[in-house]
Amino acid sequence: MSDPVFLYFEDDKLSREVMRACLTRGMGYTNIGIFEDSTDFENRLNSQGARPDVVFLDIHIEPIDGFALLKLIRQSDAYRSTRVIALTASVMNEEVKMLRDAGFDGVIAKPLDYDTFPAVLHRILAGEQIWHIK
Repeated sequence: MSDPVFLYFEDDKLSREVMRACLTRGMGYTNIGIFEDSTDFENRLNSQGARPDVVFLDIHIEPIDGFALLKLIRQSDAYRSTRVIALTASVMNEEVKMLRDAGFDGVIAKPLDYDTFPAVLHRILAGEQIWHIK
């Protein structure tokens, strides 16, 4: 996959900046959509042009949280097979189990680690389920 399409829903400004830096400066990707909230989620998802290969969801984003966003994505025929990765600071065992049970394709603990994120992302793009907790 030469230049995959990414979409990231994140309400924390610093987290958005770190993700953008990891994907662009760190890895050279250019097809990145980043939204600071989940308002009008479905229209924004559909207005992206190219279908995202990977959607990163902050679990505690508002007004629609990451679990509800995942359900909306999985209900859409166009996005049912899209890789959806949860990003959260809440990575206790029971929370990770909830993410797995909900149908996420993985979880990455926040804050992102600029040094290890590229290897994790390559595994995601290769189709692996990633449960990257520190």
